[in-house]
Amino acid sequence: MKLVQSKRRRPDIAAAVRGGDWTLGMNGEGVPSHATLKQALHWKQIYTEILEMEEKVLTRIRLLMDKQSDEARREVELTNVPVVVAQAERFRQRLGYWEARVHELNGASPPKRGRRAPAPARAAPRSSRSTQTSS
Repeated sequence: MKLVQSKRRRPDIAAAVRGGDWTLGMNGEGVPSHATLKQALHWKQIYTEILEMEEKVLTRIRLLMDKQSDEARREVELTNVPVVVAQAERFRQRLGYWEARVHELNGASPPKRGRRAPAPARAAPRSSRSTQTSS
């Protein structure tokens, strides 16, 4: 039995690579500069939905990490968090393309990007909860 699988057989690897590549649109997306207003609004909505979901996933991961041991939290910081952050960044970038196209088609210049990138995972050690007291 082969211990190492090729990329073709590793959907997890393919998804991680795709998730970090801002140049890759979704199937059927097309090139923003060729899109009609209707198409641009459609893809803007799709990317808004996906980005909102990714941000919620990242928030949930961080909440769960607060309850983990230092070792488990560190492994999640090294494996899970970077993948979700990369995916969110890809969707944020793609959303920016579509927002700019909507503004262009509406005769306005593209807005300055107001969205912030998610904060990196916290690596500082947790304080002991058993030593905390309430007043």
